Amino acid sequence: MIARLQRCRKPFAALLAAAMVMLVVPMANAMKLKSQNLTQLIQSSESIVAGNVKSVTDGIDDAGIPFTEVTIQVGSTAKGAVKEGSEYTFRQFGLLKPRTMANGHQMLAVTPEGFPRWNAGEYVVAFMHEKAGLTGLQTTAGMAQGKLKMINGKLINEFNNFGLFDGVEINQQLLSSEQQNMMTNPGAVDAVAFMDLVGRAVSENWIGKGEMK
Repeated sequence: MIARLQRCRKPFAALLAAAMVMLVVPMANAMKLKSQNLTQLIQSSESIVAGNVKSVTDGIDDAGIPFTEVTIQVGSTAKGAVKEGSEYTFRQFGLLKPRTMANGHQMLAVTPEGFPRWNAGEYVVAFMHEKAGLTGLQTTAGMAQGKLKMINGKLINEFNNFGLFDGVEINQQLLSSEQQNMMTNPGAVDAVAFMDLVGRAVSENWIGKGEMK
């Protein structure tokens, strides 16, 4: 009987290992971030929201997938069906920190490098990619590039906005002088000017009309 149980455990262990490989390989690929500029972030986003991060928790879903759950109190939106004043909640792959399971084993599947990090109380602008069809997990377009947090009225992502405006072409007549300057001077950007640019780019379909490339 014991020998039979041991034989049963081996296929199960192999299946579990294969499942973990299926999760880890996409995560490893995601860490090799391809630079995305503002035009690409807008195109890749299902929703673009701005607001305060209300809560950040983590857990393991019924399928055994570790996640971080983020809730944003939405102050304004630039794209998508999310309503201003609503709460926007999504789950991103990975735990906040390693977790000890009921069997005493430790799950080390924390949020991989390259994914955005979230903290309760911070004000963010998030370019949200659509949910994964199989798992329902979601994160920002361009990974950490698509999450900008506000510091002293300025917005900046994990990479100091590096590459955010590289190759971006916008009809200069559509921009204020501050927005024109913002595009040529890398670094933190004024929150109001940036959100105005993104909001108008979406609502007026600049990309579709060729006004933004």
